[in-house]
Amino acid sequence: MCCFGFQVSIPTIKLNNGIEFPALGYGTWLGLNDKMEFEITDARKLQDALSYAIDIGYRHIDTAHLYRVEPEVGEVINKKIKDGVVKREDIFVTTKVWHHHHKQADVEVAVRDCLRRLNLEYVDLVLVHWPMSISQEGVDENIDYLETWRGFEEVLKKGLTRSIGVSNFNIEQMKRLLANCNVPPAVNQIEINLNLGQKELVDYCQSKGVVVVAYSPFGTMVPSRNYPDSPEPKMDNPTMLSIAKKHGKTVTQIALRYLYQRGIVSIPKTVTKSRVLENASIFDFQLDDEDVATLAQFDNGFRTIRPLFWQPYENYPFDVVLGQEHEDIPISLLKWKNGVNGDIE
Repeated sequence: MCCFGFQVSIPTIKLNNGIEFPALGYGTWLGLNDKMEFEITDARKLQDALSYAIDIGYRHIDTAHLYRVEPEVGEVINKKIKDGVVKREDIFVTTKVWHHHHKQADVEVAVRDCLRRLNLEYVDLVLVHWPMSISQEGVDENIDYLETWRGFEEVLKKGLTRSIGVSNFNIEQMKRLLANCNVPPAVNQIEINLNLGQKELVDYCQSKGVVVVAYSPFGTMVPSRNYPDSPEPKMDNPTMLSIAKKHGKTVTQIALRYLYQRGIVSIPKTVTKSRVLENASIFDFQLDDEDVATLAQFDNGFRTIRPLFWQPYENYPFDVVLGQEHEDIPISLLKWKNGVNGDIE
């Protein structure tokens, strides 16, 4: 029992390489503000929440080079190891390689940089963050993601990571990658929530032994992403409230449980400790067939994350929205330094 008096028990899913993968993780993306600037000021709150998450039983941590917080994440993990709360092998750490490191030779450089920032000897999973290859100047480098994948297979062989995977790959890209790889991806991390079920892609990945991980598992349900004209459900949706009341749970717990029953791993993000506990308290009840059928009706293909500024680039994975003028890529997605003080390469 931890010092907080609470412990969560999170089941695992076996990856296609035999490694056990916790079915719910702690997401460390802090987000961008209205000016598309990174919200690094919450990095200390994130550290506190992550520390609490590990104390109560979380063992899966999802981060990325883009997120800027690898130094802070690594600091928490190493402190927990030093304090004897966990051993390194107890923690499953995922990170991701960004667009400008897609050349085969650059992948190892990028992964070693991640390890330096995290202060770890290896990660458990490294992902191709997006299938596009874009330079720090915003130029389309037109690098085939199959070349990038060869670099990923090399870092796996060198022991820098225990698993390799992809993120934001569509079904055609997955089929092509699986037909042309030596090591299949263990994971495809994509947006999945009640509005965006992505059944065809999920079914395909699962049929090939690729575990699907859901980012933005609440979609526009939460107030911070309740965009104008975005669809139901919201936090006060009567259908959601009814199902939540039936099971003695919250609306967000119902959303996470629905994904879990589809065999999908979720990585909700929060810097609020009560929600850290709430998000992981979804493994002690079962949605019945009627609940599942009702929740499935919210699936209308609405994307919460739709980066229109990447539409013109080779290998953009989503359907193109016609009539949208070309937007410049926000500078925050091109060049940055890492850490709460923005001073770490």
